[in-house]
Amino acid sequence: MQYKPQIALFTSILSVSFAAIFIVFCSAAPLAISFYRVFFTTLFLVPIFFIYPKYANELKQIKKKQLIIMIGIGIILAVHFSLWITSLKLTSVASSVLLVTMHPIVVGPLAHFIFKERMSLLSLFGIIISIIGLILLIYGNDISGFGLDSLEGNLLALFGGIAAGIYILGGRNMRKEVSIIPYAFTVYGVAASVLLVLCLLINPLMLTISQQDLQLILLMALISGIFGHTLYNWSLAHIRATIASVALLGEPIGSAFFAYSIPMIHQIPSLYTLIGGGIILSGIFVTIQTMPKIQPSPIS
Repeated sequence: MQYKPQIALFTSILSVSFAAIFIVFCSAAPLAISFYRVFFTTLFLVPIFFIYPKYANELKQIKKKQLIIMIGIGIILAVHFSLWITSLKLTSVASSVLLVTMHPIVVGPLAHFIFKERMSLLSLFGIIISIIGLILLIYGNDISGFGLDSLEGNLLALFGGIAAGIYILGGRNMRKEVSIIPYAFTVYGVAASVLLVLCLLINPLMLTISQQDLQLILLMALISGIFGHTLYNWSLAHIRATIASVALLGEPIGSAFFAYSIPMIHQIPSLYTLIGGGIILSGIFVTIQTMPKIQPSPIS
């Protein structure tokens, strides 16, 4: 089918947009949601090793240095999920997803200083624009006392976005050496293990969640994890990188729309979120125009 990649890309963005909605409906503790989400996503990958034995063989051949780096990336992914999912309990869906989507403005400077990838003036301009939008969104909602947006929630989402940027940067380089299935399985497995340990240390009882929450998290792992990020990864091989990167900006828009239109949530973004968010998205759009092709992040 001529338009199969475009359909896959659209489906993937629509699917990841539901992640925040599933989380809002969950009554479980944020750390428990984080653990079960990554755990179920890891389990969904297991059958692939039996269907395609080449991935199992590659998993066995991972070098010690590669494994150490992927363990570090998995820890960063655990930090990302714990911060972002917690933020959704403290701030609006629109603000949280907008702030966590700012990872392109983190990847650029880090790649410039760590991997000596030259950052263009256009990218720098886009980053400055995004920071202006960021200040407007966080400071504006704080001084206005907008009920849905707390300073703590917005800062958690922002730091979750920074963690996502580090995660993507590490993944972009590791994916040159390890294919997507062994890489994702290892990183997700590490993230799930870290989150499990945190839950057990803080309060083991938080792992006892309702059947409804388990069903919601399973749907999140399947829809947002498999149909979202797996399809997005597949579409990258068939669609220009710029189009795929710009399409990621549809996630905060889709999530905010669902949060507004679903009656049981009906979150109305503040004026500061709408204006600041528009400026942030504009800055990200400018930034990613000159960035090298990066592997997408499974963060939402």
